[in-house]
Amino acid sequence: MADLFRRVNRGSGYDTHEVDDFFARAQAVYEGRSAELMGPETVRTVAFTPVRKGYDEPQVDGALDRLDNAFTRKQRSEFIAQHGQQAWLDKIVERATTLYDRLGRPDGQKFAPAERGQLGYDRTQVDALLSRLADYFNNGAPLASSDVRHAVFTPVRGKRGYAMGPVDAFLDRALEVILAAE
Repeated sequence: MADLFRRVNRGSGYDTHEVDDFFARAQAVYEGRSAELMGPETVRTVAFTPVRKGYDEPQVDGALDRLDNAFTRKQRSEFIAQHGQQAWLDKIVERATTLYDRLGRPDGQKFAPAERGQLGYDRTQVDALLSRLADYFNNGAPLASSDVRHAVFTPVRGKRGYAMGPVDAFLDRALEVILAAE
């Protein structure tokens, strides 16, 4: 069988068997040949083991982004077919409103701090992205799903950073809303 993605010559890449298995399962689900539960959330949270001479990570990540978009479009189409366009719009608005409370908090206080000795995300960088999100929701300022999906924050220790888990969960929800609206 031919490789799905380019392999790295040096260093590590994603485990080829894990990637091949995931994409085969995703294709079967997308085409309706599998009853496995899989959707955009699964695609956003999948992780692969790094191995020597594995698949090129940026190439696989790009394919995951496209797969996420495809599952989101399919989910939207199926929902609209069953419940109508207005119900879809109402659902997007409801999900977006769950983000507002945190977006309105003062900078430096949007999330709980990281535990002492633990790595967290740089507060200033997270706050800057959340400011852009607020501008997107409130004023229609341009913001692409890729801006959220590919956001990278400098890790900092302890109370100087935000706890990573809540930030990641919030950004996943924001990404879900942006993708639903695109």
